[in-house]
Amino acid sequence: MQRVAITTLGCKINQFESAAMSEALDKEGFRLVPFEDEADVYLINTCTVTAKTDAESRKLIRRAGRRNPQARIVVTGCYAQVAFEELREMAGVDLIVGNVEKKGIAGLLREVGSGPRVLVSDISLEREVEGLVLESFAEHTRAFLQVQNGCDAFCSYCIVPYARGRSRSVPLHEVLAGIGTFAAKGFREVVLTGIHLGGYGLDLAPQESLASLLAAIEERRLVPRLRVGSVEPTEVSDALVTLLASSETVCPHLHIPLQSGSDTVLGRMNRNYSTALFREVVEKLAAAVPDICIGCDVIAGFPGETEEEFAETLRFVEALPIAHLHVFPFSPRQGTPAATMPGQVHGAVVRSRATALRRLSDRKKRAFYQGFLGRELRVLVQGREPDGLLKGLSRNYIPVFLAGDESLINSEVTVRVTEVARESVRGERAGCTGRPLIPPVAPETPRTF
Repeated sequence: MQRVAITTLGCKINQFESAAMSEALDKEGFRLVPFEDEADVYLINTCTVTAKTDAESRKLIRRAGRRNPQARIVVTGCYAQVAFEELREMAGVDLIVGNVEKKGIAGLLREVGSGPRVLVSDISLEREVEGLVLESFAEHTRAFLQVQNGCDAFCSYCIVPYARGRSRSVPLHEVLAGIGTFAAKGFREVVLTGIHLGGYGLDLAPQESLASLLAAIEERRLVPRLRVGSVEPTEVSDALVTLLASSETVCPHLHIPLQSGSDTVLGRMNRNYSTALFREVVEKLAAAVPDICIGCDVIAGFPGETEEEFAETLRFVEALPIAHLHVFPFSPRQGTPAATMPGQVHGAVVRSRATALRRLSDRKKRAFYQGFLGRELRVLVQGREPDGLLKGLSRNYIPVFLAGDESLINSEVTVRVTEVARESVRGERAGCTGRPLIPPVAPETPRTF
């Protein structure tokens, strides 16, 4: 029985695909072990969003080679897709697998070949996406479901369309079946993920939309909690806002990429919206959906960003009714227009601006959490922490700690917030003797990958 160790870099799509590969390998008789252990095969599912993630992938390849020089090293994911020639020159790499080919990983590992092999097709030719078969997930209570892949946006800083191909959607009936499988396994929350999730369904016949997908799931009551990943501001439709405002299933939480609060920078980024449109979308959501948690991506130090343009971003974000930021210091990615743009910002300035944005995010997050002091949240209990407290996640994406016994794990309880910390809140069960809103269900034992 061959021992396989898997590690994953990057987005939730990669996490989902690693889980699917892990499950397929387990079914085919491979033994999954932690990446820190000695293994016969090391499988590295890479990311290529920035030059830094490329470097991290190479670092993991070298680490695997040191851990067991006799092991086979298999590299897949987005870095493998766009830079297979570079990886082919790395010592120790035995197999390079593209994003399309990774779904057949179990069969590929059964084959015995000599010398490095490259199995990477032209992903730009793909027009359909297969829903990866996945019956379990590593987390006890929440599962991620890939419903879309690829992107048509071609932002000037982004390599993803070249690594993931055109936007492609999983058919509605397959999505519904996947959620049903997760629910039957005991998962209480499903997170819908995609590279360009707001483009869901535009390539299907008949055409669907993200709002129509959510409405179909809501109508069938397949799972107690449904969470949506990142949605572009131009794709937050009135139908989506209305559904979020009225739904008992879809969590009041949305991540909307901003990238910059300066219209001139947005233009250089090839983002097809203005700050005025972004503000309108966020304010409409905040007014329609009580207590919604809105997060934003922001890039610090994009080429040509002046002090005034950065100050515009700070002022714009400060005024928005959002809860937190994901801050990305700009890192040039070879193969994108931004990598060769004039006015590359000095690294120290980029880091300083990223720090300022993170401080702003901390203030926004704390203010958002403070608004729930003394109030009640519906919390899905996920597990016990080393200090003995239970940890859970509210519907509006607030990490919550509380006292309680393990019978509460994988149930949704009402928690009254008593204390606010920097990254979480603490509370106590409301009523303490009340029954969980969602009875606990014991999911399958999670697999390590």
